[in-house]
Amino acid sequence: MADDLRLGLNLGYWQRNADDATEVVLAAERLGYESVWTAEAYGSDAFTPLAWYGARTSRIKLGTSVAQLSARPPVTTAMTAMTLDHLTGGRLLLGVGASGPQVVEGWYGRPFAAPLARTREYVEIMRKVWRREEPVTSPGPHYPLPLPGGLGKPLKLITHPLRPDIPVYLGAEGPKNVALAAEIGQGWLPLFAFPEKIEAMYGDALAGAKPGFDVAAMVMVVVTEDLRAALDGVKMMLTLYIGGMGAKTRNFHADIIGRMGYAEEAGRIQELYLAGRRDEAFAAIPDELADGIALLGPLGRIRERLELWRRSPVTTLLVMGPRDEPTLRAVRDLVLG
Repeated sequence: MADDLRLGLNLGYWQRNADDATEVVLAAERLGYESVWTAEAYGSDAFTPLAWYGARTSRIKLGTSVAQLSARPPVTTAMTAMTLDHLTGGRLLLGVGASGPQVVEGWYGRPFAAPLARTREYVEIMRKVWRREEPVTSPGPHYPLPLPGGLGKPLKLITHPLRPDIPVYLGAEGPKNVALAAEIGQGWLPLFAFPEKIEAMYGDALAGAKPGFDVAAMVMVVVTEDLRAALDGVKMMLTLYIGGMGAKTRNFHADIIGRMGYAEEAGRIQELYLAGRRDEAFAAIPDELADGIALLGPLGRIRERLELWRRSPVTTLLVMGPRDEPTLRAVRDLVLG
């Protein structure tokens, strides 16, 4: 449990020509936010916006939430991370994740099989690259180096990294993947976190975490007097993720909602969404679910609900939504005091 929550800002995807969040990031840095994070799916990549913001800031840490494993070989991610970490004075927090079969197979044309084993192998190779102790080899089976039967030989990173131990966070939703994050990572990036339920859902998986392990939860924050509108905004997001962000037979987002105690509702939402009945899917999402994973309403209500997060295993709040300095300041004051 974290009496002193840390605070970061999650910008999500870069989507539009006008979506330059430099002023937002500068405001967050001035206000004492510890980190800023960007995302990728099948649009913008996660690293380029961080390089843009990193060049305009001096202190705030820069996180990927998350860089997809199948988008790059592990040595490419290691090179990109090392370069960005060097250029920004050691500020990178490297969040990686397996994504899901719909994106991995549909967008990258790669098999999704064995995500746990692939993640472990991927992280091991990146750390070998950064340590530069010897030419990098890996027996595979997912990323064999050098390629068996080819003409390649083991190579060592030309550039000396600023840090040989860039922090690695895993984006994880299933208990086994969370346990892997606790075993091999410096942090875990939960997409949907219901603070009162985290211990029951993931307590065993987090039991092996080392001291200082960071549970950096993404949480929608909407400061408003119109609680109904805020709840509906979160429900719109959940409708898409539960209903359509995954294959019909394998949707990790629907699975996690089920583990929160809403399995019947998740199944119904997905059924309605895939049938094209999206208004009904939206209506099927319980208000208590939307409220439970977010911080919504007037500042006084958010202050009260923050106590649930302080009593949970979460150590960092990565707030999503606020883009103006007054709201960022108000959230800062509530979280950091």
